[in-house]
Amino acid sequence: MNHTIFDTPVVNSLMRCLSLAVLRLSGWKVEGQAPTEAKYVLIAAPHTSNWDFPFTLMVCFALRLNVYWMGKASLFPPFLSIIVRWMGGIPVNRDRAGNLVQSTIDAFHHNEKLTVIVPPEGTRGSVTHWKTGFYHIAHGAGVPVALGFLDFKRKAGGIGQLFYTTGDITKDMQLIQEFYAGITGKNSQQFDSETIKIK
Repeated sequence: MNHTIFDTPVVNSLMRCLSLAVLRLSGWKVEGQAPTEAKYVLIAAPHTSNWDFPFTLMVCFALRLNVYWMGKASLFPPFLSIIVRWMGGIPVNRDRAGNLVQSTIDAFHHNEKLTVIVPPEGTRGSVTHWKTGFYHIAHGAGVPVALGFLDFKRKAGGIGQLFYTTGDITKDMQLIQEFYAGITGKNSQQFDSETIKIK
């Protein structure tokens, strides 16, 4: 993996101070701690607005996480690609989802330390299904899933716990979704963990 803003010491320290200041001034608090595991998939939910991305990044800086995130290929135009990749971006071809899962699993196998953010909803619009790519990546790579969250009602964001997959995807997804019960997204009407199905 290429070096990113998260593992550039001086820039990382400056961004952490800035993130903590902005969160504090906005009335937000950071909960939980950075996982001690060297490799894990980080899911961030709910994903209901464009504000989720900057808040997620600020929480990552606050927790001193070194993360990579997946974004649609259109976010990586030639003149911005280097910068977006430096910010941890990994371009995603949504027409090749299966290859994406295997490629990410391979990346976990070839790196001693790696954290990849995967939004389970796959969209910031109204959600009725959670995509299971993050689950198959974690299970295939043998790494845990860190349950990250942004609760706009409480103005709190962070990582709640690590979840280790068992292979029983129906049961595991139910337990994961139960964690998000009561967590409110920016646009709360677009996310209800109790009615979301897996896909």
